[in-house]
Amino acid sequence: MFDLFSWSHIVILLVVALVVVGPKDLPRLMHMAGKWAGKARAMANEFRKSFDEMARQAELDELRKEIEDLKKNNPVTDLANSMADATAAINNPVGAMMDGAGQTAAETTAPMEGHIEPRSGELEVTDSGQAPAPPAGPVAP
Repeated sequence: MFDLFSWSHIVILLVVALVVVGPKDLPRLMHMAGKWAGKARAMANEFRKSFDEMARQAELDELRKEIEDLKKNNPVTDLANSMADATAAINNPVGAMMDGAGQTAAETTAPMEGHIEPRSGELEVTDSGQAPAPPAGPVAP
């Protein structure tokens, strides 16, 4: 607090103040000096708080900007969008391509109606007529 003055300087100032002001008015002078010091401290604290608030606000604005940039340039979102586009392309690969007769390429190469192509790894089930009847009567052990 008293970085500017040493204890000997403070004692000399108090003796001079006692001689100049007098012992009767010295407490009132010290009270006024204390009020001024309190007001100066309050102003310094208010300035420091407002400066800290401005710095915090600038930092928050910078973080918001970074978050918005990450949302726009997010590789995961780009990957998800490209996967959705690829899925849509797989589900409807030639929907927009038309041949000269006005039919889509899928219509010209489509299999017979009612026939469903098996997926990869699946066996095609065919209807070969009637199933064999189970044997009538008791089953031998």
